[in-house]
Amino acid sequence: MNTFRARDILILGFMNFALYVGAGNIIFPPFIGLQAGTSVWAAAAGFLLTGVGLPVITSIAMARAGGSMSVLTRSVGRTSGTVLTIVCYLCIGPLFAIPRTTTVSYETAIQPFVGSDHWLWLFSLAYFAVVIAVSLHPGKLMDTVGKVLSPIKIVALIVLAITTLLWPAGQPGQPTELYAHAAFSQGLTNGYLTMDTLGALAFGIVIVNAIRSRGVDSPSLITRYAVLSGIIAGIGLALIYICLFLLGTGSNAIAGSATNGAEVLSAYVHYSYGLGGSVFLGVLITIACMVTAIGLTCACASYFSGITRIGYSTYVWIFAAFSWGVSNLGLTRLIGVSVPILTSIYPVFIVLIATFFMRPLFRSPSRVVVPVAIVALIVGSADALNAAGFDALSVVKQLPLHDQGLSWLPPVLVVMAMAALADRLGGPGRELGTDTP
Repeated sequence: MNTFRARDILILGFMNFALYVGAGNIIFPPFIGLQAGTSVWAAAAGFLLTGVGLPVITSIAMARAGGSMSVLTRSVGRTSGTVLTIVCYLCIGPLFAIPRTTTVSYETAIQPFVGSDHWLWLFSLAYFAVVIAVSLHPGKLMDTVGKVLSPIKIVALIVLAITTLLWPAGQPGQPTELYAHAAFSQGLTNGYLTMDTLGALAFGIVIVNAIRSRGVDSPSLITRYAVLSGIIAGIGLALIYICLFLLGTGSNAIAGSATNGAEVLSAYVHYSYGLGGSVFLGVLITIACMVTAIGLTCACASYFSGITRIGYSTYVWIFAAFSWGVSNLGLTRLIGVSVPILTSIYPVFIVLIATFFMRPLFRSPSRVVVPVAIVALIVGSADALNAAGFDALSVVKQLPLHDQGLSWLPPVLVVMAMAALADRLGGPGRELGTDTP
């Protein structure tokens, strides 16, 4: 039986880390640091709790589930679980996240030098050629991503981190009104809104398949290695986030009027490296986006080839071609549809992840999970529709934590307590495998 050495586990952890760190993970924290100012550490603590803690917990759950979302969702029934999983994969894959990685890369690396999106079609063609070439060989991801792309990304991030620590652009400014009064809760909410938890769900199957490709077939070893890789990725994320918070909080003098994290980051690298900073940032963002695109393509192709008769390689080509078309023709419209859908199902998957660890406590997990998931979906959907400009279940706006994007949490906790009590007072439940939609 094959086993991993410490070096193999480290490479797997680097690969997992690289899959997580997309453009959003690099761009988002500097803006929080800028806004938080002298309250940055309270904001950082909240952000790390949800922005790192939730994905790590999710990766542990996926490791214990063998990388299969069907194990995670089976308490809501086979059909319902499959529908949720398909929607999740499509939205974080070809309908939104994959094509978005292309446009972000182009806007950061190419557009500042050419001044328009005229060459996006050619750039994205080359971009997806690399994505396809790597994704067609998922068994070699530990070599291509873990040993090549991940180290490049990590070295670039280390260079940025060291620069931030040694040459800050200035002193922290005063926090904005929101961060002055509630820095921790603002950080907590922003960490939640990264939706990296959904990425952890998708990447679970990629990590497990990478372990199996090395000849490891023991379920306990697969779980152990996947959990360790998730912890390594979480530690890496936390360290990078801390440095990026410092970058932002010290950039008040050079980016005080910035309206987003990209402007803060661009101002800092230009301040530190001059014209070469734009090239450095473009390369870093492009590699970060490409690794994420590869991971999502592999995850989507693996899942859909497992539930249909179409092969893995065919799905790689389909998803890459579709994503190329979307990135050039209609990304904005698809974002308008995909983001509300993601907002709707996000609370449901958090419920499924949390209750996955609690299943041994219930006589019948379905009796608890199903009503809680339904409430999470209803409130999450209402939130998504309200955010999109529709007046849906306006009572949701009166719920606690609505302004923080967490209005689903109080009703979910109430229903969970009631359902758990009913489950305890009820008779013996069915086995999970007999759950119905």
